[in-house]
Amino acid sequence: MTSYDEDSQRYLKVTLRLLLIRHGLSSFNCENRIQGRIDHSKLTSEGQNQAFKAGEALQGVKIDAIYSSPLQRALTTAKTLKEASNCSVKPIVDEGLLEIDLGIWGGLTIEEVRSKHPSDYEIWCKNPQELVLKDKDGRSFNPIKELKEQAQSFIRSLIERHPIDSNQTVVIVAHNAILRCIILLLLKNPDLGFRRIKLNNASISVFNLTESGETNFQVQIECLNSTTHLTPQIPIKGKGARIILVRHGETDWNKQGRFQGQIDIPLNKKGLEQASAAGQFLKKVSITRAFSSTMTRPKQTARTILKFHLGIELEVDKDLMEIGHGLWEGKLESEIQISWPELLEIWKTHPEKVEMPEGESINIVWERAVRSWNKIRKELSPEDTGLVVAHDAVNKTILCNLLGLSSSDIWMVKQGNGGVTIVDISDDPTQPAVVSSLNLTSHLGGLLDNTAAGAL
Repeated sequence: MTSYDEDSQRYLKVTLRLLLIRHGLSSFNCENRIQGRIDHSKLTSEGQNQAFKAGEALQGVKIDAIYSSPLQRALTTAKTLKEASNCSVKPIVDEGLLEIDLGIWGGLTIEEVRSKHPSDYEIWCKNPQELVLKDKDGRSFNPIKELKEQAQSFIRSLIERHPIDSNQTVVIVAHNAILRCIILLLLKNPDLGFRRIKLNNASISVFNLTESGETNFQVQIECLNSTTHLTPQIPIKGKGARIILVRHGETDWNKQGRFQGQIDIPLNKKGLEQASAAGQFLKKVSITRAFSSTMTRPKQTARTILKFHLGIELEVDKDLMEIGHGLWEGKLESEIQISWPELLEIWKTHPEKVEMPEGESINIVWERAVRSWNKIRKELSPEDTGLVVAHDAVNKTILCNLLGLSSSDIWMVKQGNGGVTIVDISDDPTQPAVVSSLNLTSHLGGLLDNTAAGAL
């Protein structure tokens, strides 16, 4: 059985879909206490409501299994969302989903940890992978290292129970740190990765796994940290600047599956509707600056969004233009297959090695897109929220850079037409920006991304 991989234009074996859900707001969350592996923290009434809302967001999704941490804040979340989603399967408790062990810190408030263990707490905030603590027996251990080993074991066991080619959807309900470790291992463990992403209470992240060879699998982030089913719908802005990255709406060539590249195709009717939906979704956000590619389709999308933000001038940058596909532009994959079969296959498997005939390479796009992103970032003050509207390949290179990935990893990131990504710039220049949410598409018709397959 095969299914169409929307981004890479490849026919692959069916996908194992993972829905990663953090538990709802807990009593220790409210008290700013370190929870770790201790099991004294319970869901608050707000946390129970968040769990119910997460379950409602899953209605209509066929769920084949639910796995939960045994800790009560996660298990209560799993049971609540199971009922709210009208799912027939019962949660399976798995100790591989236990939260990080933070030793003697467990139960202390953040202020108590900061005052009693200042140097260790600073390491935790800036370089958590280097933190070494002692347990109650005096044994020294590295919490992140041990948690990643636990996460690796859980992933291996999960795939044995639910093979990549099983065409199943599995819900995983757990905690902030263990879910981050699972995500980072799926993303090949990028440098400083633990601080590059965010997971809110009751957030939903969607990952698709597809077979690649006999023993490997490929990973695609369809959605990261979606809180659109909650209030507020997007994570609260931090102390630094925020950038909202949007892919343009649908065009006729997206719908037909043609490689657009730098041919200036406008939005179709559905694309204009998607742009308007993105505008409605973002209308309560205080946008202070707006930037776009020089091409028509992102400018149309940006101006439609800005109808809800009067007085904001749209600034354009040619470095945000889509990849130049050269002689491939305007063609379907089947047409490219006739003249460039070997090059097309390399594009599907090793995009970083391809320079399009009379066009660009993804590495060239990476260089100019990241240059533009950094220029925009430096222009924004901590109070600013900037809107950036661009293209599939451009957005993917920017996001790979932010996630600590490389140009060979662009197929790992999904960007739906009209999808919204939120990036928060750290107020500490030594820390990476945080991808607070990636590819939100609920404003286009549901949790899962159902936008056009298109062609990159």
